[in-house]
Amino acid sequence: MPTLTLCSLASGSSGNCAYLATDETEVLIDAGISTKRIEAALEGLGTSLARIQGVCVTHEHSDHITALPVMQRKYGMPFYANAGTIQSAARKKGYDALQWKVFTNGASFEIGDLTFMPYSIPHDAYDPVGFVIQWRNTKIGFATDIGLPTNLIKAQLRGCHVLVLEANHDHQLLIDAPRPWSLKQRISGRQGHLSNDQAVDLLLAVAGPQLQKVYLAHLSAECNCPNVAMGTFRRALDAAGHHHIGLELTHPKMPSACFKLTV
Repeated sequence: MPTLTLCSLASGSSGNCAYLATDETEVLIDAGISTKRIEAALEGLGTSLARIQGVCVTHEHSDHITALPVMQRKYGMPFYANAGTIQSAARKKGYDALQWKVFTNGASFEIGDLTFMPYSIPHDAYDPVGFVIQWRNTKIGFATDIGLPTNLIKAQLRGCHVLVLEANHDHQLLIDAPRPWSLKQRISGRQGHLSNDQAVDLLLAVAGPQLQKVYLAHLSAECNCPNVAMGTFRRALDAAGHHHIGLELTHPKMPSACFKLTV
């Protein structure tokens, strides 16, 4: 029977990359770790970079695009991004000769049997996006690197069956961290990253009976703790009656557990 597979290959400030596949299509969301690490992670999943049909880029920060030049030179797969992200990435050394397929925020595009809807998010990049991906009657939402849970984000994520949702920091751990105050302001600002509590509020605004799994993404190594994040989300979901929603952690240095859906 047709199967959808989702796995975070890496998530965090040191690099982000996720794998999404059906029986017909295999893609990556971002490629912010080394090509060698991506190759090894995909081999562990029983596939390879040679089978990837596209890389969809959320924004131009290095922890989302590090592998692109080597990947395109070795494998030649297409990269997808909006014009602002492409223009900003081209200013970086080694990225000016990349070949892109351009999408427009708010307009869907297809890769194989997956339909992508890019939507605008608030983050300190040129024109960052999240994605909602449709496969048959299933919707997968990517919402990471977000400073503020806007109404547009909530509208896009409602009805999703799986979410990859940023839970970057615990507010008190961020305040107590030995970091410059300017960096703390950037992280907690309107174009920074979501705290656990902000992410919980966003999740509760979009959660419904169809939502099966939530991946907690982009956890800060210094300003968050997996147990703290999982506990915050689990308590909030259970208090709201969403006992059916499962939670999974993503990791900066290794792949997450895979989500598989057979229809």
